[in-house]
Amino acid sequence: MKTNVYIDGLNLYYRAVRETQYKWLDIDALIKKMCPQNTICKIKYFTSIVSSRPNDPGQSTRQQIYLRALRTFPNIEIIEGHFLTSKVRMPLVTPSPKGPNTAEVWRTEEKGSDVNLAVHLLNDAHNKDYEVAIVVSNDSDLGEAIRIVTQDINLKVGVVFPAGAIDPRTGTRYKLRKSQALLKYASFIRQIRSGILSLSQLPNTLTDANGTFHKPPEWK
Repeated sequence: MKTNVYIDGLNLYYRAVRETQYKWLDIDALIKKMCPQNTICKIKYFTSIVSSRPNDPGQSTRQQIYLRALRTFPNIEIIEGHFLTSKVRMPLVTPSPKGPNTAEVWRTEEKGSDVNLAVHLLNDAHNKDYEVAIVVSNDSDLGEAIRIVTQDINLKVGVVFPAGAIDPRTGTRYKLRKSQALLKYASFIRQIRSGILSLSQLPNTLTDANGTFHKPPEWK
């Protein structure tokens, strides 16, 4: 069946690959291996551009290289949100007896990816652009959009969940609770595990219209 895929890129990264050696992920191969019965037509990848931090000056460059790799696939479209940084006052966990109870901090929030994903999922459904949709996320905010597609428009929506993030302190994977809001309306579910990630890696070297480029050395 004609299938479009909608990937919450940051949710996938933080929940499934961040603490693994599988960051150079071939999302086209991943979905085709997990859903071989579906005809994958379009993959929409929703993300926001990160900024490098003093403790990781190469973070932004690695992301740009990865997005460049995804753009070598004609069926993959990248839709960008943004990060919003604001100054907020937050309570201290252990304030000193004679000191203030709060402190000003910078808070960075990702904006747009979940909204953009929901809008594209609904718009494509109304335009009959797919027979089946696959959503890769564990974000409960997408539950209502999935409900509308499955119950009001009567199309199937499968949800692909990451298996769970890895605790960087121990190196062990902890169980990720699947969003009940997504489970409630999903037509079918799949779960990403490390085995399928290892089998879905991009070649170390790729070529596009601008030349040849390589997998970031930090990801090897």
